[in-house]
Amino acid sequence: MINFHNVSKTYHARGLTRRVFSGLSFTIQRGESLAICGANGAGKSTLMRLIGGVEHPSSGRIDRSMKTSWPIGFGSCFQGSMTGADNARFIARIYRHDEREILDYVEDFARLGNYMDQPVSTYSSGMVSRLAFGVSLAIDFDCYLVDEVAAAGDIRFRKRCEEELLARRNSGALIMTSHDPYMLEQYCTRGAVLYRGVLAFYDSVAEACEVHHALQMRH
Repeated sequence: MINFHNVSKTYHARGLTRRVFSGLSFTIQRGESLAICGANGAGKSTLMRLIGGVEHPSSGRIDRSMKTSWPIGFGSCFQGSMTGADNARFIARIYRHDEREILDYVEDFARLGNYMDQPVSTYSSGMVSRLAFGVSLAIDFDCYLVDEVAAAGDIRFRKRCEEELLARRNSGALIMTSHDPYMLEQYCTRGAVLYRGVLAFYDSVAEACEVHHALQMRH
C-alpha cells in the first residue's frame, strides 16, 4: 500500500517559486493498475518520483508498505560514467540479487549488445530507457512505475514490455503515465487526471481520458 497524506511539493529556483501539488491525499493498493493523465508540465513525472521515493514532499507524509520501482524512463537513476553492465551490477547489489542473473536478464531484455560495456553517458535516450526498463523488470518489485516508456523500441521490444508489464500488473501494482489513451486502457483498469495541482480519480481509464481531453480543449 502507498498512502499520500496531505502531500505538497514546491520548487524554488532563482527567486521563483512553483507549487506543483497542494494537499494530495490518496491510497494505492496492491493489485491496482492506475493510469494518470495530464498535460505536459502538469506534474506527472514529479508525482511518479514522489510515489517511487526518488523525491520527497515539501510537506505532508508518504507511507509505503510496497517495494516500488523507480520511474521507468527516469534515466537519472544511472551513473553516466559507469557502463550499463556496471550499473546493472550495482543495482543488483543494492537489492541483494545475484549479479549474474540480473545482468543476463538485462542483456536479453534490452538487447544493447556491446553498448552494455560502454558508459551510459554515450547512450541515446531510447537506449537509456531500454536499460532502465530491463533493470527495473529484473528486480522483483511490488509496484511498477511506468513513465511514457512502453512505446520505445522496436516491435520485439514493445511486445516483450507488454508481456512483462501485464504479468507484473496481475501480481502487484502498476502506475502508468502516457499521452496514448490506447496504451493506458491496455494496461490499466482505473484512471486519474492531474490538473492544476489536483489529482481526481475515476472508475475507468476511458472516463479519465475523456475528462483530460475536455480540460485540454479549454485552452
